[in-house]
Amino acid sequence: MRMMNLCLSMLFAFFATQSRASEMKLFSPENPIQDGINVIELSKGFSDIYSKLDGISWGGKNIDVAIENLENLNKNIHIASTDERVVLVWRDSIIANYPKPDLHDWDAFGEITTGLVLKLRGVYDDLRDANESEIYAAVVDSIMQGIDESGKYIAPKKVGFSNDNRILTSVGIEGFRDDRGNFRVTGVYKGSSADTAGVVDGDLIAEVNGTLVSDMADSVLTNMMSGMNSGTLKMTLLTPGGQRHVVVRRATVVLADTDIIFLDDKNGGVLQIVVNKISDNSVAIISEALSKHPDLTGVILDLRAANGDDERAAAKLAGMFIGAKPVMRIVETARDEVEVIPGDAGITDVPVVVAVSNMTRGTAEAIASAFYENKRGVLIGTPTAGSARIASKIALDNGGILELMNKSIKTGEGFDIDGRGVFPLVCLSNIRSSSQQNVFFLNVINNEFNARDFNREKNVKPESIRNGCPVITSGADEDLLTLSVASKILTDKKVYNNLLDID
Repeated sequence: MRMMNLCLSMLFAFFATQSRASEMKLFSPENPIQDGINVIELSKGFSDIYSKLDGISWGGKNIDVAIENLENLNKNIHIASTDERVVLVWRDSIIANYPKPDLHDWDAFGEITTGLVLKLRGVYDDLRDANESEIYAAVVDSIMQGIDESGKYIAPKKVGFSNDNRILTSVGIEGFRDDRGNFRVTGVYKGSSADTAGVVDGDLIAEVNGTLVSDMADSVLTNMMSGMNSGTLKMTLLTPGGQRHVVVRRATVVLADTDIIFLDDKNGGVLQIVVNKISDNSVAIISEALSKHPDLTGVILDLRAANGDDERAAAKLAGMFIGAKPVMRIVETARDEVEVIPGDAGITDVPVVVAVSNMTRGTAEAIASAFYENKRGVLIGTPTAGSARIASKIALDNGGILELMNKSIKTGEGFDIDGRGVFPLVCLSNIRSSSQQNVFFLNVINNEFNARDFNREKNVKPESIRNGCPVITSGADEDLLTLSVASKILTDKKVYNNLLDID
């Protein structure tokens, strides 16, 4: 009996020790610096991230196991976060084994994350050579990748940097040529079209508008980056993650969220509205332009390089043309959809042509779809990106921001956009020459334009449509083609009405 009591006492002590282990502090404020790192401050930073992420909907993902995403740092890292333990394996060796903290004990999770980092610095050169801020950024990026592959961490210095919208005739990129003649990006202005397109420091620009940068004279390249006129540039980037294709727009005089170009004619004129970013600023600019030109014969709404995740601004922008009708639906979970409807009536009934491309993203795709579903505008161009998501922006205690694209967008009628895109009725890449355009418009006038509307066909493969309506390589060519076709549609009422009524 005495032996049994002793065993029970020892067993109780063992479990009590295990229970207390999850509450024990790994680091002491009296010894904040370990291995050259302030482990107290670093742990607080990680704890802040876990606690902020805990309040966001992640489509069923449990933030409790986000620590496992440290595996994204290196292919040799393996982490198992079980109900009881957090185990770190480097290649085939266990190098750390901690008691698992209780759920929502984010201070403990923060400390364990720092503990794992210290262990990894002993075997992983990149972490050993990194300073504290570099370690923090790398760890946060790895956590974000596991939660949302499109998410990102914006450091405090980038959050605070602003150019006040005064980039004169520029795409917003600074850099230099490397030894091979490519253009190395060394800086991107916040809010510029390059920033919106995701160009970052260190990217190599290998091709612009279908021409190798290495084959361009310095004067030609300079004129493209910051010439005297506005224009669209299609760039091929070489990045650590592979080759990327982006579209940027060189702004005229002032880089604003929207550029307004008045195309004068005797009947009141056509307004070309080039939207760079969906925002309240864009809404104000467009509203002012429409009030200044009440007798317009048409509007070209150019969304070819438009992006943005402000659903309220998107509703206001679309509402000026379509009125109080559904613009989009925001989806956070499988059961939660929020319908977004403008609060005011439309302010103009002028005919509209909406231009889209593979760089039309986010809420801009919903706007294009709203024009289509309400038969309020003719869609021309090439298929949109199918990247229709809205970001949750989470402010961190260090001044930085976590940006996660955790909300997907559907059309006002409930059709999926994210992963699919919006398809134009008039494919510009298939009517590039003058003769092709003449035949196209003749067929429209004679009601012989046998267009197939793919937007309502749920089972059609988006890639097959993109293959049939490919991206136009040169931004300059696309600019001219967009303006030519859109102007013809707007100046011929029969063409406009026939295209608008196609089901």
